[in-house]
Amino acid sequence: MHREQVTLPMTDGLETEDAKQVLRPILRAVREQRSRRERERAGESLAENALVAIDGADCVAAYVARPTEPSTYPLLEVLRQRGTRVLLPVLGPGLNREWALYQGPDDLEVRAPGRPPEPSGPVLPSESVAEADVVIAPALAVDAIGTRLGQGGGWYDRVLRLVPEGRPVFGMIFDEELISDMLLPVDQHDSPVPAVITPERWFLIEGSTFQQEAARRRATA
Repeated sequence: MHREQVTLPMTDGLETEDAKQVLRPILRAVREQRSRRERERAGESLAENALVAIDGADCVAAYVARPTEPSTYPLLEVLRQRGTRVLLPVLGPGLNREWALYQGPDDLEVRAPGRPPEPSGPVLPSESVAEADVVIAPALAVDAIGTRLGQGGGWYDRVLRLVPEGRPVFGMIFDEELISDMLLPVDQHDSPVPAVITPERWFLIEGSTFQQEAARRRATA
C-alpha cells in the first residue's frame, strides 16, 4: 500500500543531534501505525526488489529487522537457501559491532534486551564486512543526497566506514521514508548510502528521479 511521504518538521537552527532527536520519534511513530501483516507483505516485496538489486552477490551483510522495521526475514531466508553467505550483526564488547553467519531463523536468539536476535555461530570481527559484495543497512529515513538517519546508536556509521570504497551499500526503508523536501541532519561521522531498497523499488540515488524531484521541491520551497 502506497503512502505519502512522512511529514517532518524543519530543524534548521538546531544542533545536529538535537535535530535527529526531534525526527526519530516521528518516524518511529509512523512505523508503529503499520499492522504486522502490512510489515510482512512489505518484507516480501523488499526481498523481491533486493534480489534484483544484489543479483550475483556471494556474500551479503544484512541485519535482522526490529518489529516495526521493514521485515528482512524473507530476504535472509531466500539468500540462505540460494547458498549466499549472509553476515548479521552481533553486539560485541564495548558495543562493538561484530558479525556472525546467518544459519536460519531457528538459530536466531535475543541475547540482550532491546536488541534484535543474533546468530549463535562463531563471532567474526567488524572488518569482516569488507568480505561482503553488498551491504544492506537499516535506516529510519534517507534523503536525496544519501544521508541516512539511523536509530541513534552509531553502530552502522562505524561499520560503514569499513566498507571498501565503491562497494554497493543500500539503505532499506519504507517508500514514504524517502525524504525529498528537506535534507536530513548530518554529522561528520555519518556515512551516506548511495542506494536504497523499498517495498516498491530500488535505485541508485545519484541521478535518480527521486533526487531530481527533491531538487525541484527544495528550489521552490
